[in-house]
Amino acid sequence: MKKYINRLVILSGCAMALTACDDNSWNDKLDGFEVPDKNAATQTVEYTMTQVDYATIAGLSTAKAEAEANNAADALKAVGSLGYFSDEISAEDYIPFFLADERFPYFALSNGSAVKVTYETMAGQPAEVTGAVNAQKYTVSTDDYISAWDSDENYTEAFAPSCTAARNIPKILAAAYPDAAEGDYVIVTYNNAATDPVFGGSAETPAFELTDLLGTAAAGQDLDVNGYVTAIDMQGFVLTDKGGSIYCYRGSNYNDGSIVIGTQLSISGTIASRNKSIQFGNAATIEIKGKQEVTYPAAKTFTGAELDALVAGTAIDPCTYVSMTGTVVLSGSNINLNIDGASTAKGSPSYCTAEQKALMTDGANVTVEGYWYAVAGNRYCSLCVTKVTVNSSVAAARAAASRAAVSVASTQENAMYMFDGTKWAAVSNMTVLNHSDYQAMGQTYDNLSGDAPKQYLPTYLKQTYPYAQADDVRYVVYNYYNGSANVTRCAECRFNGTEWTGGFNGSTVMTAQFVKKNNKWEYSPDVVITLPAGRGIEISTLYYQTCVDWVAQNVPDGSAYVSSYGNNEYYCGTSAYQGNVDLRPSAAKTQYAGYASMTDDEVVALEKERFEKEVLPAALAILHPDAAPTPKGIEPTYTINFFYYTGSATLPATVEYKVVAQATFQYQSCTWND
Repeated sequence: MKKYINRLVILSGCAMALTACDDNSWNDKLDGFEVPDKNAATQTVEYTMTQVDYATIAGLSTAKAEAEANNAADALKAVGSLGYFSDEISAEDYIPFFLADERFPYFALSNGSAVKVTYETMAGQPAEVTGAVNAQKYTVSTDDYISAWDSDENYTEAFAPSCTAARNIPKILAAAYPDAAEGDYVIVTYNNAATDPVFGGSAETPAFELTDLLGTAAAGQDLDVNGYVTAIDMQGFVLTDKGGSIYCYRGSNYNDGSIVIGTQLSISGTIASRNKSIQFGNAATIEIKGKQEVTYPAAKTFTGAELDALVAGTAIDPCTYVSMTGTVVLSGSNINLNIDGASTAKGSPSYCTAEQKALMTDGANVTVEGYWYAVAGNRYCSLCVTKVTVNSSVAAARAAASRAAVSVASTQENAMYMFDGTKWAAVSNMTVLNHSDYQAMGQTYDNLSGDAPKQYLPTYLKQTYPYAQADDVRYVVYNYYNGSANVTRCAECRFNGTEWTGGFNGSTVMTAQFVKKNNKWEYSPDVVITLPAGRGIEISTLYYQTCVDWVAQNVPDGSAYVSSYGNNEYYCGTSAYQGNVDLRPSAAKTQYAGYASMTDDEVVALEKERFEKEVLPAALAILHPDAAPTPKGIEPTYTINFFYYTGSATLPATVEYKVVAQATFQYQSCTWND
C-alpha cells in the first residue's frame, strides 16, 4: 500500500496562491468580497497506513506502555509483524499514538483537524497466529548435535533416522529455555539427513569428484559444479573446484552452521555477472556432500597501483586469492583499507565475521588475505576474508572446520515448537517455510512480499497436504518483507474440500476518523470537513461544484439557476468559483426570474433551507457513498465548516448532519440561523 492524498484530502487551510480565470473575470467585481484568513482554518486529510506503519506503532513507547497495561504486549508485537490490527490491539485505541509521532507526515496538524485513516484489521485472530509471529528463533548448534549423538567423535551436524529431530529437539529446547511459559513458541532451524552416517569407516563412501569448470566459467552459463568451501562471510561463501573459485551469494542469515570451511557442495545454477566479476546468485541450489581439508595457494599481493588498474579496467576477472596491506578506515558498518600507492581504489573486507571485525580496528595497519570477488562502487575491491594479520604479528581470524568426524548429506529445515507448560512438542498443524520452499516459489530471497502469499501458499498447501479433508486448518509461518524489513507472519488457512482459502492476509480494510482535541488525537466516527473560502482551493471547488451539478441535474428547471459559466448556482447559492455560498438576493434575482415576487429576506431564507436540507445532503451522499452508522449502531456526525457571502462580508458557518443510514445525511443544525 502507498501513502496518498486523495482529491478529497487536499489540506484545507493551507496558504496558496489564488489565480483568476479570464472566463470568470466578472467574479472579480463582487462588491465587498473579502478573502478569509485560510491559515486559521483547521485541516482535513486522509491517510492510508502502510505495512511499515504497523511496525512503527508496535515499536512506539506509548503504544507499548498501553499494551503492557492491558496484558497485550504480545498482541502488539503481532500487529507489527502481521500488518493489521486485532481485537486486543484496536485501531481506535492505538492509531492515535501513531498520529502523534513525528514519523506521521501530518503529526503537527492543528487542533480541530481530522484525519480519516484507512487501515486493516482482523476480528477473532487465533492465538496460534499471535504465538507464531512472536516466536523466538533457535538454530541447533554443534554442541547440540554432539549431545544428541552422545559422542564428541561419532556424530554429524544433522539429525538422521537413528537420531531424530522429534526425539532430540524437545530436550534441546528444555535446556535452552529453562524459564519457558505455557504457550511459548520457538522456530527451530536444524539439519536433517535422510540416511544415517557411518562411523568408524566400516562402509565405503562414494568418492566426491571435483569438477574442473570454474576456471573457464562465464556469465550466462548454466553449470553443475562440485567444489568445496574455501572462505565464508556473512552473505555467502567462496566455492573452489579444480579449475578455480567463484563467490556464491546467499543473502543475509543464510547459514545455520552446516556450511563451514571444507564443506563439499554440489551447486547448480546460472552464472551471473556483477561488479567486474562473476558469481552464483541466491537462486542457485546447493547440496551438502561431505568435508575435506583445505589448503590455500600463495596469495597474490595487490599493490596500490595494481588495485587502481583493477578498478579502472572493464574486464571480468575470476575470483582470485590475494593479499592486501593497508590502514583500516571504519565508516559505519563498513570496513575499508587505504592501500599505499592507490589513488582511487580501496580494499574492502566485506561482510566479515565478528572475530574478523574485532581485529580490524579503526587506524590499525593490517594484512588481509582472502578471495577478491568484486569491485563495488567502481573503487572498493571486495574481499571474502580468510586471514587477518595485525601489525605483522599473526592474529588470524580463520574460520575453523567443523569438529564432526563424519559428514552426511542433509537439508536445512524449520519447525515450530510450543511449550505446553510441561514439555516442548512440535506444533502438528503448523508448518514453517524452508529455503527450498522459497526457491520453489521462485523467490530471490528467503521471504515473500506483496501479494505473493496469496499467490503461492494455496499451491504450497495443496502439495504439502495432498490428503487434506474439508475444514482442515493449517497455519503457515513465513518471512515477509514489508518494504522495510523482514518480519515473521502466520497465515491461518482452511481447506474447503477443493482448495485452500483464507488467511493469506486475513484482514478487512476499514476507515476510521480521528480528531485532534487539546493537542491529543482521539478516535471519532464523526467526520469534520472544512471548506475554506477562496478560488482554486481544491476541496472547496469539489464540494461546491458537486452541489452546482446536482442542482442542474435534479431540480426542476435546474439549469435556469446555474450561471452561464456552470460553476455557481442560485437555487441555494453555492459557488465553486469563489468557494462559498453566495446569499446575495440581488444576484439570485438577476440569475433566476422566479424570485421576482419574493422579498430579499424570503429569497435568503429559501436558499438557506435548500442548502441545509436538500442540496448539501445530496452532495455529501455523492462524495461519501460509504458513510453509514457503525456496527455498534453509532450514527456518525458530519460537521461541515464553510463560508457564506452576504454582499458586505464573508462569514463562517457550520452545518451539522447525522448519518442515519448509508449515504443518508439528516440535517441537525446550522450556525447561520443562530
